[in-house]
Amino acid sequence: MAITVVIADDQEMVRMGFRMILESRPDIEVLADVVNGEAALEATRRLRPDVLLLDIRMPGVDGLEVTRRLCGPDAPAGDGYRPRIVIVTTFDHDAYVHTALRNGASGFLLKDASPALLVEAVHAAAAGDSLISPAITVRLLRDMAPAGRSGEAPREPSEPLTEREQQVVRELARGRTNAEIASELFVSLSTVKTHLANVQTKLDARNRVEIAAWAWESGLART
Repeated sequence: MAITVVIADDQEMVRMGFRMILESRPDIEVLADVVNGEAALEATRRLRPDVLLLDIRMPGVDGLEVTRRLCGPDAPAGDGYRPRIVIVTTFDHDAYVHTALRNGASGFLLKDASPALLVEAVHAAAAGDSLISPAITVRLLRDMAPAGRSGEAPREPSEPLTEREQQVVRELARGRTNAEIASELFVSLSTVKTHLANVQTKLDARNRVEIAAWAWESGLART
């Protein structure tokens, strides 16, 4: 089945460009494109897309607030439906990136990203994975709430991570894709996915971005 998408951006040319890129793919269907956050919330609740592409700066309710309302820690549980959100913006300010990802966004791209990267981000989000623009990945994950900044200790896993799980998490925290991790550690792609699923359960993390953030917060990524 096709991955369904709603696009929210206040610039018509951007919406048209994204729609053309995504609709050129046979496995992606754009259900709607809207001009602001309120319309994004309404379209998401009505159409229930798999993925929501969001700009940050829009009139009224911005993309960060939409993300918080739909996917944040305090978002209503309802029937369990939550869209995967990918932020696509001109601005890569750390505060924006941190807020979006802390509130459950599955990806963060800059608008100058290639069409292939946009499509990859949609595919990753739909699969429950995450993709962050390479231009900010390592900087973001290295600096995201390092231990001591907030005065809170990093979360403790429910069970200790195995040595192989730690290796996988270190590579993830350095911006590696699953395929790159598999190649680096000489294991299969399915093995990497299994390790990450186990780690996600042990950390009670929502996605791979939270796993990577934990790796930097705990110091594992620096070892």
